[in-house]
Amino acid sequence: MIKLAAAEVMRRLDAAAINDYGIPGIVLMENAGRSTVDIIQAHYGPLNGKKITVVTGPGNNGGDGLVIARYLHQLGAVPRVFMLVPAAKMTGDAALNLSIVRKLPIELRQVADDLSELKAALRESKLVVDAIFGTGLRREVGGRFAAVIGLLNNSRLPVTAVDIPSGLNSDNGQVMGAGIKAALTVTYGLAKPGQIIYPGADLIGRLEVVDIGIPPEVVEGAGINLELLRQPEVSALLHERPANSHKGSFGHLLVLAGSHGKTGAAILCAQGALRAGTGLVTMGSPRALNTIYETRLAEAMTFPLSGDNFLTMDDYPAILQALSGKKAVVLGPGLGQDTTTRDLVVKLYNELEIPMLIDADGLNCLKDDLRPRAGGPWRVLTPHPGEMARLTGMSSRDIQTRRLETALSFARRQGVILVLKGAATIIAHPQGMAAINSSGNPGMAAGGMGDVLSGIIGGLLAQGLSAWDAARLGVYIHGWAADRLAGQATAGFLASEVANEVPLAFKELRNRSAEATNYP
Repeated sequence: MIKLAAAEVMRRLDAAAINDYGIPGIVLMENAGRSTVDIIQAHYGPLNGKKITVVTGPGNNGGDGLVIARYLHQLGAVPRVFMLVPAAKMTGDAALNLSIVRKLPIELRQVADDLSELKAALRESKLVVDAIFGTGLRREVGGRFAAVIGLLNNSRLPVTAVDIPSGLNSDNGQVMGAGIKAALTVTYGLAKPGQIIYPGADLIGRLEVVDIGIPPEVVEGAGINLELLRQPEVSALLHERPANSHKGSFGHLLVLAGSHGKTGAAILCAQGALRAGTGLVTMGSPRALNTIYETRLAEAMTFPLSGDNFLTMDDYPAILQALSGKKAVVLGPGLGQDTTTRDLVVKLYNELEIPMLIDADGLNCLKDDLRPRAGGPWRVLTPHPGEMARLTGMSSRDIQTRRLETALSFARRQGVILVLKGAATIIAHPQGMAAINSSGNPGMAAGGMGDVLSGIIGGLLAQGLSAWDAARLGVYIHGWAADRLAGQATAGFLASEVANEVPLAFKELRNRSAEATNYP
């Protein structure tokens, strides 16, 4: 499992290693600098004779940069260090490393407002090391620091970022006024959320995580509840399908979706559920639309309800009857927002004691009547940023700026599993856990993708997975199915095509899991 550590968590890990285990901070800094140079050499090849510009800032990040300069020198490279803070302001381990560098034939320059020396050095350099700001940055970058960041970006030289690209908020991935665009980021101890969440993920380049000597017991005891969702973690969520299985072995999902003009959403949802291996899928449809569903998706069953073009409160008794034998419900894709539909959604959400996923119009219907749930099966809510904005009263921009914080807060407050869709989808648990997805691609920015995802997760709920496991597995496999298509076309593939790739994505996941298990 790849755990992700916020800045405060990393500060505590460092402090525990130093204070509880007696590992001097200077040792951690030495390990960080040496490991960074090892990665640089592995990535760019022999460094002997190469001129490399190292730009340092205040604090330990600057100290890391000084250690890096020393090891570059030992490999025969020609490092030149440009300090953005006066030497007198360097303290602790960083000051000690500065005193060592001063005794070596390494060029040191103090950068004032005149950047001409730095510009000249960049013209002669092959590589740049960014050691200006680390993970503790919480203020906007301006003045000389912003000018230097702009200069490094405009140099078009490959930049290696020390721990994190300078100017990037390590907790939420936001750029603090100005940010380095790195080709390579060497991060220490654990990866950081801001390196995975966009726009930060676009500034990282290749991400390498290195061990700097923090004892694993410290990490295990830190109670880190944030993970990067990848193939090894997801493989553990797969359930076996015994040879003597039958359709009743894999659940029965009820899909309450669709209205006049939005039948496609319901069809895609059912298709996603069936492709995810759900044994049976039944679609509750407005009476006038029932024929569309029966003729378009032969593998799903249907039952017509009373409304002609949308579901109404009059359908509630029939829906209760239809729940017999069902293991889960998907509520919302394409439902519309008629007043009586909205009343029905609120009643179903609050009164049904069955695993349930709510998406799209279901979320819009709930926005003024969403009440926290205490107990009972977890609900899974799957909003995109616009729907999340309506649920919270925030703007979409604010949602995107604080994706992780917003998802966790909402999940805790409402007592739900929250799937905040988008690049690097976030899955948040009401007990404070969260996962950030690593699968998926920009080709998924097309209509109907969310409907397929709702069906996949709903189908996994019907198959008996917990809401937390169904959400994580469903999000990952949905993205992986789309990644299979992205190998053929970067855009233009359809949501229905993604659904059709889901069985093959599951097969690949099972095969890779078996290979990992059998590896000698």
